[in-house]
Amino acid sequence: MIRVVVGESMGLLRSALCAALAGEDDIEVVAEVTGIGGLPGVLRRHRPDVALVDLASDAPDPIKVIIEIAEAAPTTAVLALSARWSPGLVEEALTAGARGLVGKNEPLHELVRAVRSLAAGERVIDAAAAAMALRPSAGPLTRREVEVLRMAAEGLPLKEIARRLFLAHGTVRNHLSAIMRKTGARNRMEAVWLARRDGWI
Repeated sequence: MIRVVVGESMGLLRSALCAALAGEDDIEVVAEVTGIGGLPGVLRRHRPDVALVDLASDAPDPIKVIIEIAEAAPTTAVLALSARWSPGLVEEALTAGARGLVGKNEPLHELVRAVRSLAAGERVIDAAAAAMALRPSAGPLTRREVEVLRMAAEGLPLKEIARRLFLAHGTVRNHLSAIMRKTGARNRMEAVWLARRDGWI
């Protein structure tokens, strides 16, 4: 039996995924998790063959969670799910340790096939994710805004960002306001996630 843990924030989709997987003779869903923050602990307990990880934009740093999964359960293959792939997201997910990338709009039978392939030690990347891996990143952020956002991603306060970039405190604040507007983010860390997802930083 292929043992699977499903980490998905949307209840209906999580139920559909679990039902589709549990309906297969050779697959057992041993746990399901709302969101992905609790996945590392669940994986330590269950030691599944495959973990489905939702890379939703409102999740708390899903790339960090993939890294934590690799440390907590190194034998578990991570199958990352995303509604929308970007060059940055594909690169980060693979670098973090994901062995499979499948879009949420793929048919359920493709997801089942991906789970079996990962359990057999193979890698799986759907066509949309593969195309993104070959596409150069481009975005609306200026070079200076990218610099500011990269430093914000390190958790640096505004004053430190201003000092490092030789800018006035108010200028950094203006850059961050422009970044939030362009990314549609509600806060600085969401802007970092969205920009990474779309391959802008």
